[in-house]
Amino acid sequence: MAFFQKVEENGTAGVLLALCVIMIAGFLFTRVTNLFRLPKVTGYIIVGILIGPNMIGLISSQFVGHMDFVSDIALACIAFGVGKYFKLEQLRKTGKEILIITVMESLVAGVFVTIASLCLFRVPLDFALLLGAVATATAPASTIMTIKQYHAKGKFVRILLQVVALDDAVCLIAFSLASAVVKADFKGSISFQEVVRPLAYNVVAIGAGILCAVALSKVITPARSKDSRLILLLAGLLGISGMCALAGISSLLSCMVFGAVYVNLTKDKKIFRQLDNFTPPVMALFFIESGMKLSVSSLKTAGIIGIVYFIVRIAGKYSGAWIACRMTHMEPYVYKYLGLGLIPQAGVAIGLAALGQRILPPDIGMKLLTIILASSVLYEMIGPGCAKYAMLQSMKAEKMEKEIGGRHA
Repeated sequence: MAFFQKVEENGTAGVLLALCVIMIAGFLFTRVTNLFRLPKVTGYIIVGILIGPNMIGLISSQFVGHMDFVSDIALACIAFGVGKYFKLEQLRKTGKEILIITVMESLVAGVFVTIASLCLFRVPLDFALLLGAVATATAPASTIMTIKQYHAKGKFVRILLQVVALDDAVCLIAFSLASAVVKADFKGSISFQEVVRPLAYNVVAIGAGILCAVALSKVITPARSKDSRLILLLAGLLGISGMCALAGISSLLSCMVFGAVYVNLTKDKKIFRQLDNFTPPVMALFFIESGMKLSVSSLKTAGIIGIVYFIVRIAGKYSGAWIACRMTHMEPYVYKYLGLGLIPQAGVAIGLAALGQRILPPDIGMKLLTIILASSVLYEMIGPGCAKYAMLQSMKAEKMEKEIGGRHA
């Protein structure tokens, strides 16, 4: 593998060839995972592990260390995309029930993971808080793909779609709060100024997101070309991410607010579809890079915590959904199966883990990333199957309930 290391040292040519190797390896390996009907995310993570510095070593650790900007771009795009689910008319229609279910299933999973980490493994509070915050996330892509594949319909499916859409927003807020606490804690003695400054920076960042949304809604007119629309959007996202990086805060909330305010001002869905068409190569690089960062040797130390995280998060998601559905008087086929549709975890969780790795000390940060990457592969393997079972069982129960109701009528 000395050839590739030598090539990487050769400036621009080395960078371009390394990126070529990464993209081709990712494409070829997803052909294999497609045969087993596994998500592409799983293939990208696995191929990243294989070609990374901790396994075959096609790509050096020095090169991987300079790819952090890929995570920033990917997370900005993900957060902006989450914002489109905050349409005011839809939020009014769904009412407080969906909000209660989403908050409960997210936060119960986070609390379960945080408490389990502290009580069972005596890990630092900072690590437990960030791990718990990441645990709140759900990957909507796997669930949505399963719904489309089986043409699932009905009340259960509508509730599931609404919950997974809002879930990542709760996660972004939870992680932003947890990271603010962790950063303050690392400075030792906490002064009033050290607490207020990050809050002020976040308020300014959210204001920047609102201003970008207003500006974009004015600049993007029906006559504006597709290329110009995408260029202006990316300029806004990169500008927000850069300012937040300078201030030492997360850009997630501001980018999400950017998307939410824009969609409510314009009702424009095309720009979100344009961004979705642009991001696949970025997301592929992001997931492969995440796989390359995973240290196989660290799996030995993080393995037991990872197993507990995998189980406890599922228990938290299911329990939180069950309790919230009972509180809001949902039908039995909803509260019995909703939690099974919330198991997948990938994109947002991996991005936040990569962000958490930068916040925490190197050894603890690597442990956090390792746990999330390894568990994401498992979640993406069993998640679609659990979602399929939940939807088929709920549709069967919903159909029977309607038939019984028809007979009584």
